[in-house]
Amino acid sequence: MSWLKKKTISKQNIVTFYMDHLLEHNSQPKNVYAFAKANNFDEPLFYEHFGSFQAVSKYIFKVFFDNTLSILETNDDYISFNARNKLLSFYFTFFENLTANRSYVKLVLEEHKNGLKGLAHLSELKQAFTNYIEHLDIDIIETKQEHIDKIQRRGLKESAWFQLLLTLKFWLDDSSPAFEKTDVFIEKSVNTSFDVLDVAPLKSLIDFGKFLYKEKIQMN
Repeated sequence: MSWLKKKTISKQNIVTFYMDHLLEHNSQPKNVYAFAKANNFDEPLFYEHFGSFQAVSKYIFKVFFDNTLSILETNDDYISFNARNKLLSFYFTFFENLTANRSYVKLVLEEHKNGLKGLAHLSELKQAFTNYIEHLDIDIIETKQEHIDKIQRRGLKESAWFQLLLTLKFWLDDSSPAFEKTDVFIEKSVNTSFDVLDVAPLKSLIDFGKFLYKEKIQMN
């Protein structure tokens, strides 16, 4: 009875259909009606979960984040980590998730990789990630002046988001086996960020700068 249309459809069903369509056709579906018809369900069922294909795309990147956090929070070691090691664990797990879906991520982001900061596809990911950063309890220098401390915390979240975008761009360009260079980039960039917050010596900054310069020369 395969000709009978599905009476219910889940968010995950729609995500799977959408990702499959993009990977098979290298473009978005023409419209929701055609998308629903191709996947054997009635068009109104789509709108029970999403208002547009862009909303589906935003949700997918948020799912990558949610899956990462779910994996981490089941690990007792992660729970006991300090902020630096929690963020490192997040990065490595998050990019494992992206690597498992690399063809889709590259298809969606490749043409925008030089301007990821304002990309609408990543808006829900940004909200989730900056909220995560806010609750990591990363130490800042408290000034006891509320408006200055508030600016500091906002700046910390924005700089953390920018760092994630830089890492994402590096990963998109990375052609090393098992994306080993991205692993190095993650370790150096996260450790450098925390060294700066801790007012540590500049050695990490210098090492990271040399690494970036070397990779820039090789990729060009």
